[in-house]
Amino acid sequence: MKSIFKCFPNGKFKVLTMSYDDGKLPDKKLVNIFNKYGIRGTFHINSGLIGTENRLNKDEVRNLYVGHEVSSHTLTHPTLARCPDGQIVKQILEDRENLEEIVGYTVRGLSYPNGSYNESIIELLKHLGIEYSRIVGNTDSFDFPKDFLAWEATCHHNHNLMEHAKEFVSLHKKQYLYLMYVWGHSYEFERDNNWELIESFCDYVSNKDDIWYATNIEIVDYKNLLDNLKFSAKGDFVYNPSAKSAWLTVDGKPIEIKGGTQIKLF
Repeated sequence: MKSIFKCFPNGKFKVLTMSYDDGKLPDKKLVNIFNKYGIRGTFHINSGLIGTENRLNKDEVRNLYVGHEVSSHTLTHPTLARCPDGQIVKQILEDRENLEEIVGYTVRGLSYPNGSYNESIIELLKHLGIEYSRIVGNTDSFDFPKDFLAWEATCHHNHNLMEHAKEFVSLHKKQYLYLMYVWGHSYEFERDNNWELIESFCDYVSNKDDIWYATNIEIVDYKNLLDNLKFSAKGDFVYNPSAKSAWLTVDGKPIEIKGGTQIKLF
C-alpha cells in the first residue's frame, strides 16, 4: 500500500505563523524584522482607534502590512463577553468594513480583545464572516486547533519562545503536520526592552526548507483546501475542486494537485 500524506506547499510538514494585536507604532519595527527574515504574520487592528495616540494611521496600515495579513480586533477593543449581541455585531462588522476599505481585501479573521469570548460569541462569528479567532493562552504544543474560532497559540513571545523554536526546528517525523503559532503585542518589546528576543527567534527559524511561513488566514484556507480533496475509493487518484493547488506526499515524494485537476497517484 502506498503511503499518502497531506502536506503543506512543496511537501513541507511544518508551518510557522505570527499574530500581533492593536496596530501600534512599534509594529513598524516588528514588521521590518519579519520582512528581513522572511517571517509572515497577522496583525489584528482596531479600526476605530486608528491614528490615535501611539497607533498607526490609515496610510501606515495600508502600506506597512503588505505581504502579511490585516485582521479584525473589533472597532474599539471592548470586552466582548460583557457586551450585548447587537454591540458585538457592530464592533466586528464595522471593523471589517473599515479595514477592508483600507487594505482592499476581505478581512476574515479576528483576535478577541482582552481574550474575552464565549460559545455564544463563537456562534455569532459564524454569521459575521469571521473564519478564525485567536484566544489568549499558550498550548505549548504544535497541534492544530480543534476549533479555529477558539484558536490558542503555541506561545506568547515571552513564554519559552526560544525553547519552543528549538523543538520546532528539530521536528523530523513527516507523518505529522506541525504548527507553531506565536502571539503578542509589539509594544511589549519596547516595554520589556527585549527586541533582541524576536530578532533572535526570527533568525533561528528562518530559511528552513521544511517550514512554510504563512499568515493565519492562509493556514485556515489551506487546511480547508486539503479537507476538500476528493480521493478515489482505491486511493489511486485524487480530484482537487478548489482553485488553488494542494500538495500530498506519496511514499515521501511531494506531488502538486493543481486547482480543478484530477491526477493519478499510483
